[in-house]
Amino acid sequence: QVQLVESGGGLVQAGGSLRLSCAASGRTISTSAMGWFRQAPGKEREFVAGINWVGSYTDYAESVKGRFIISRDNAKNTLYLQMGSLKPEDTAVYYCAAVPQSLGLRGSYNYWGQGTQVTVSS
Repeated sequence: QVQLVESGGGLVQAGGSLRLSCAASGRTISTSAMGWFRQAPGKEREFVAGINWVGSYTDYAESVKGRFIISRDNAKNTLYLQMGSLKPEDTAVYYCAAVPQSLGLRGSYNYWGQGTQVTVSS
């Protein structure tokens, strides 16, 4: 079992930055790909960014490419999402996920955190 706890969300003005963290406990996630997803009110959950287990490959949704950076520290069992140039449309609950159910980073995962709210004001 893996437990994932996100932190770092909050209220920020458009153009600002935030850094999300996802701490994993239980089974190590150092050999697992991980991802960030988000869900805005009234919308389906969507892929934001993913990273392979060693951190050498990353994938981003077009909407965040060039503004967000995903990274991981396997020694700390922690996943990060550095978000910059934030826009009001980035407002959502952000979830981290571990252990993909299939090949690729954009699909479903076996383990999910409880989410952290990010609100970007205009």
